[in-house]
Amino acid sequence: MRPTQEPLFFKFEADFVEANIRCIPMIVRFKLDACGIKLKLAEWSRMTPEERDYLATADCNTPQEVALYREHLLALILHRTGNQGTPIPVEKNPVWSRTDDIAYTVKEKIRETSGDLSLEQWQNLTDLQRFALLKLSYPGHENKNFPRAMEEFGLAVTG
Repeated sequence: MRPTQEPLFFKFEADFVEANIRCIPMIVRFKLDACGIKLKLAEWSRMTPEERDYLATADCNTPQEVALYREHLLALILHRTGNQGTPIPVEKNPVWSRTDDIAYTVKEKIRETSGDLSLEQWQNLTDLQRFALLKLSYPGHENKNFPRAMEEFGLAVTG
């Protein structure tokens, strides 16, 4: 899912990945969507730093890797909480993977933050970068990280 040159965590996540990865980083959220499991923050917080690191670094690209990741994640949730994992639908063509148009929520957030993003720039982002911008553009999400992500990804922010 992530090219070898892409960092595991984004710089805009630095405030919460330094201390034992206390919040669920984008790379893990990306893999959760791929394997169809919702991981609640309360479940994440019960995991050890080593388990969190595994979820961030484990391969989750091929159908076999996705299945193994899902199986391991479900076992971790059960072991740490005594609860079954919560399944979520896996989109066949997720919004972040569509490069023919910029996602609507991203366009709206760009307008709010006085940023700029061309279709060509959207197309040149990695899947994980598009995923992050999409997640950060949802209503109610912490607004300070969207402009930080835009800047980190080399996109214009003027505000």
